[in-house]
Amino acid sequence: MPMDPDLAVEITGLKKAFGDFVAVDGLDLRIAKGEIFGLLGPNGAGKTTTIRMICGLMAPTSGEILVWGHRMPKERDALIRITGYMAQRFSLYEDLTVKENLEFFGRLYGIPRSELKGRVSELLNFLSLEEFSGRLAGRLSGGMKQRLALGVALVHRPKLLILDEPTAGVDPPIRRMFWDYLRGLNKESVTILVTTHYMDEAENCDRIALVNKGKIVAEGTPRGLKREVFGGDLVEVTVEGDRDPSQALPPCKVLEERCCFTECGMPAKALRLLVQDAPREVPKVVRALEGGGFRVVSVSPAYVTLEDVFINVVEGRSRVA
Repeated sequence: MPMDPDLAVEITGLKKAFGDFVAVDGLDLRIAKGEIFGLLGPNGAGKTTTIRMICGLMAPTSGEILVWGHRMPKERDALIRITGYMAQRFSLYEDLTVKENLEFFGRLYGIPRSELKGRVSELLNFLSLEEFSGRLAGRLSGGMKQRLALGVALVHRPKLLILDEPTAGVDPPIRRMFWDYLRGLNKESVTILVTTHYMDEAENCDRIALVNKGKIVAEGTPRGLKREVFGGDLVEVTVEGDRDPSQALPPCKVLEERCCFTECGMPAKALRLLVQDAPREVPKVVRALEGGGFRVVSVSPAYVTLEDVFINVVEGRSRVA
């Protein structure tokens, strides 16, 4: 069956075993062209093994991998020119300068000299590495090494960018900067597949797959997964009033009610609510509380992390208790 033309990656029944140990176990995955897709999970979940098989660097024990219509690993040579890969560990030439690394890999990809100079200059500017272009790669900081590795992965203008733990071991400000680069690339129609064990980073992805022990345990958008696991949207509402505010609420689930104080020092109550759809139902909640004689001080989404989602899925809980 031909590959869906809207897909960049299509994986069916992927398995990789090392003796008795199964690193990837029956994985099915569909990644659309033009999206940022995240493989999210703890170290040892099978993310890197999956990435290496997608890149054609490792043969699967069983299953099928199609990348832009090319079957991996048999057609790996056809994929090289349209794929950029950034490994977990810095693997460039430390005795070459930043600029020399970009030029060297550009020539390996067959970029004509007439085009390569402009492309290297463009990447140095994009990645804010211009002032370090003459510095040996081995003398760069961790964050600058990551930027250089990204530049090398991009030098040949790939359609698909594959990043394996690209921000592991770098400071939070560098991580934010890195994701700014990735969002900019995605706006230029570059499809991005990224693995990470930083749960907060996955909020930047269009869709994610939660991986545990070689299997996908959940898949969807960050908001969609949260709503699926918790049974709706969580909302925080703070009100002033003498009575029990839960009696004035429209049908919804009160998960928590606690006493607090407003910024003016007035006694208030904070409610943590579970609603089916926050944009539609929060106005109803506010109207009901105000109609019941309460003053609504604040309404805000309750922050739920993807780590909360992952823990709930792994432990087999599909709804908030």
